[in-house]
Amino acid sequence: MRWIVRGAGLLLALVGVAVLILAAYAWRASPVTEGQWEVPVAAAGRTGLLEEVRIERDRYGVPTIHGKRIEDVMYGLGVVHAQDRLWQMETHRRIGAGRLSEAFGAAALDNDKFLRALGVRRAAAAQWQRASSESKALLMAYTAGVNQVIREKMKARPPEFIVLGLQPELWDPIDSLAWSLMMAWDLGGNWTTELQRMRLSSKLSLDRINELLPPYPGERPVPTRDYVQLYRDLGLLQGASQQAWIQLPEIAPPSGIEGTGSNNWVLSGAKTVTGKPLLANDPHLGLSAPALWYFARLKAPGLDVGGVTLPGLPTVVLGQNAHLAWGFTNTGPDVQDLYIEQVDSADPQRYRTPTGTAAFETQEEIIKVKGQADVKFTVRATRHGPVISDAGTMADVTQARHVLALRWTALDADSDVLAVAMGMSRARTLQEFVDAAQNWVAPMQNMVVADQQGRIAMVSAGRLPLRSPDNDLRGVAPAPGWDPRYDWIGWVPKTETPRELDPPRGWIATANQRIHGPEYKHFVTADWTLPYRQQRIEQVLQSREKHSMDDLAQLQSDVKSLAAGRLLPWLMKAQSSHPLAAQAMKELAGFDGTMDAQRAAPLIFWAWQRSLARTLVNDKIGQELFDKSFSGRTFQDALEGILERNDSWWCHDKATSQAQTCAQRVDQALSLALDELSSRFGSDVGRWKWGQAHALWAEHRPFSKVAALSPLFSLSTAVSGDTHTVNAQRVGLSGPTETRYRSTHGPSLRGLYDVQDRAKSRVMHSSGQSGLPWLSSYRDFVQPWAQGAYIPLWPSADEAAKGGTLVLRPVP
Repeated sequence: MRWIVRGAGLLLALVGVAVLILAAYAWRASPVTEGQWEVPVAAAGRTGLLEEVRIERDRYGVPTIHGKRIEDVMYGLGVVHAQDRLWQMETHRRIGAGRLSEAFGAAALDNDKFLRALGVRRAAAAQWQRASSESKALLMAYTAGVNQVIREKMKARPPEFIVLGLQPELWDPIDSLAWSLMMAWDLGGNWTTELQRMRLSSKLSLDRINELLPPYPGERPVPTRDYVQLYRDLGLLQGASQQAWIQLPEIAPPSGIEGTGSNNWVLSGAKTVTGKPLLANDPHLGLSAPALWYFARLKAPGLDVGGVTLPGLPTVVLGQNAHLAWGFTNTGPDVQDLYIEQVDSADPQRYRTPTGTAAFETQEEIIKVKGQADVKFTVRATRHGPVISDAGTMADVTQARHVLALRWTALDADSDVLAVAMGMSRARTLQEFVDAAQNWVAPMQNMVVADQQGRIAMVSAGRLPLRSPDNDLRGVAPAPGWDPRYDWIGWVPKTETPRELDPPRGWIATANQRIHGPEYKHFVTADWTLPYRQQRIEQVLQSREKHSMDDLAQLQSDVKSLAAGRLLPWLMKAQSSHPLAAQAMKELAGFDGTMDAQRAAPLIFWAWQRSLARTLVNDKIGQELFDKSFSGRTFQDALEGILERNDSWWCHDKATSQAQTCAQRVDQALSLALDELSSRFGSDVGRWKWGQAHALWAEHRPFSKVAALSPLFSLSTAVSGDTHTVNAQRVGLSGPTETRYRSTHGPSLRGLYDVQDRAKSRVMHSSGQSGLPWLSSYRDFVQPWAQGAYIPLWPSADEAAKGGTLVLRPVP
């Protein structure tokens, strides 16, 4: 008995020691938020501070950084980013450089190969060389702040570094620019739609492709040559050439998938209860742990701005200064073209051009892979850009007679994103903001702005290519790279991109819909986002004469799906022999498309739509292609067309000889949906809830994939809404049953800005300020975000320092 007591005492002692060790580690790894730091003074050949910087944090951990020079404030921003988000910055750096395999092993190799082929870091290095002197100074000051934390002020590494056996590397300005390019990549998925059309060409005719990927509602398909026949004639739909592009790794940005995008709207004083402009913005991006965004306020002579920053970049991206406020949505322009390059059969180091052949530009890359030998990789480029098909999984890409190269505006060396961002942050009038935005290159954004003079505007800012009148592919599908008619011939003049200033109706709204009328003379894209969010925003804005901030907050949380209303009539007529069909129809009675997390109807509707899309499409294009390129797609617009036409070609099951009607396939889809849901949630339909399946899933890289660590690092909560609601919580349709219908993309930020009285401006993002999971500020925004709550962007002076004040004092 005595030995049991002693053993228990020893075990308790060991547990106590372990707890003390963990507590000591957590204390050492947590950011210092009070006191004084002595840091190197800026001098010749050394970047540092010239003047004192004061970093005040409010109760939510949001810093206000005060300084006498903008460079010193950016140094302070580098400090807080490194204190709170160092692991996130490390992953961003590795993504931009194609160095994930060093940390995560062979599972990340395909991503690294693609990113090396794309050449993000090479493009960032070229942009650094051509950046303005001010941009370089701000980047260097920010970098010095980050590195001061890494070198001198970090008492313990964040846990991810320890578990993975990594040491934080010093930051570099090119790391910042590479991450800005990756943000442009996430918002520029046009090339993936081109690739989808090319892949579909091996299965469908041109007319059927246009039915599966329909034009914008009310429009006809963009007139093109028959690219299906073109690819057949070139031999692209078979053999090594086909494998070169069909095996490209699926790391495409999500913007080509429905439900990703953003909302913004701005009201003039004539439409608000205050008599002054109000502005709203909620960008829909990947939901991660920690969130993509980090709130900060920056104050220096000539700069007084607050809003969201991106850890890794020294600027406020979206927010408000002392004179105006602004917000972005993605335009979704066609600024990425894929080119089919023909390899010279006599010399595979050369490719065909309009004037003969030219040598591929080549560069040798060495990818370090954790746990195995380095991988040597040759990247190639043509006159159009990087050869991305070299990142496929073929054993020998040189077997391909044709390869795919990418032309993309964001890779141009003359982009200076920081100079434009600073111009916006310092703008005092709407016109100054618009003038600054003219030099924005990528990603093209619909920028709404309102100033204290009462003016409102929207400008679609970004570099937009001009295509030749005889270009008969229009950027819709990959084009022969040796034919000069498919080359870009210039740029749309900066002053001719879509825009609207001070409209008589008193408001402007964008939600990734087509943002110009039929009279607009330039081609922007053929692949606009479906207009359901925009239509709902317009409904609400037109429903009353004047709006308050609370009205705008309610609209940002609106969960009525107009898209559901287009398909519901067919579901409501479904006849299913399933034993749960009667219960399901009872739950659907009165359902108007409001995607309430507490109701069963949204769950039944989405399971039915998913089943219907799969039953109609799978057998036409094959399971392999469906799973690779289309498993996350709702096919909302395609289903509308098929059902409205009562299209027997699509509704017939090609696996059977017996003809089937669209009504029969609708019935079958309901039965399949009820099978799926009952196996997961039981047979009592009345107890089903949308929020049981549709929950925020904010993934942590990489610990969400580690069962023992995921509960500590991942973030999740039930959410209302769906892919097409204003509160756009994209419905995940792929993956295993237990994770199906999760929301992994949604309102990454919600911002409401009162231009006249910025003390009333409010914001919220989806996690918390910290990247350290034991701190409450890692997750303290999750529930308020899900409930549509906000925090003040501009707290009172007392509130702004409630979380402590850290002074950075320069010393020689």
